[in-house]
Amino acid sequence: MSLSAGFLYDGLGWVGALCVVIPYALVSVGKMAGTSVPYRVLNIVGGVLLMLNTGYHHAWPSVIVNLVWTAIGLYAFASAARTAPARD
Repeated sequence: MSLSAGFLYDGLGWVGALCVVIPYALVSVGKMAGTSVPYRVLNIVGGVLLMLNTGYHHAWPSVIVNLVWTAIGLYAFASAARTAPARD
């Protein structure tokens, strides 16, 4: 049994969607901090996976939105790492 590229990219898209929606829901109900490392990492991973999916399907506006989403996540992650107190 071989998997088609479309099946693979659709699977990546679904995983990406879950990586964005579940943390958002958890932040919305107070179960996760929007500044936490897991929230930021899941948003970055979700953005990349959704970018791959939408690129495969030639949905260019969505590619750009997910590129910006990922860039914001990377910026926030890097900013937090720079301002974190040094550990001994």
